[in-house]
Amino acid sequence: MPNMHTASQEAIDKVRDLINGIDTAMLTTVTPEGLVSRPLKTQEVEFDGDLWFLTSKDTDKYEELLEDPRVNVAYVGKSYVSVRGEAELVSDPAKIREFWNVAYEKLLDTTYDDPNLVLIKVRAETAEYWDTGSKIKMVAHLFQRLTGRDKPDSDLNQTVDLH
Repeated sequence: MPNMHTASQEAIDKVRDLINGIDTAMLTTVTPEGLVSRPLKTQEVEFDGDLWFLTSKDTDKYEELLEDPRVNVAYVGKSYVSVRGEAELVSDPAKIREFWNVAYEKLLDTTYDDPNLVLIKVRAETAEYWDTGSKIKMVAHLFQRLTGRDKPDSDLNQTVDLH
């Protein structure tokens, strides 16, 4: 029987490798009207099973996460990665300062000590990734999926459990 800790660590390592260097992710939240996605800058911290984002308390996503913490985070780079998890809102001035950089000052029009700032910590539960291999292979795969001729167990797609 495989060691569960080793399997989890291997899954975390795989996701870390796939999202490494991708600065922007699409965070999807649940609303009463349906799903909403928006781009957020991923914090420059090595993925250990948690993803971190910075936002303001006066945003729709903050309110949405208070109501329903279930989220999905999607990355597009050399591969496509979709991470499902649960979000926690973290009001920790020291942690915010740790992640702060001058780009946020311009983007959010504030400073790191603004009490309106909050971190979104996403505890990843599962991750699914599509290894593109080549653009032609991926386009063929997408076409097959759109036309219903896709094989369910395609080797392009893998799901890993992060627990």
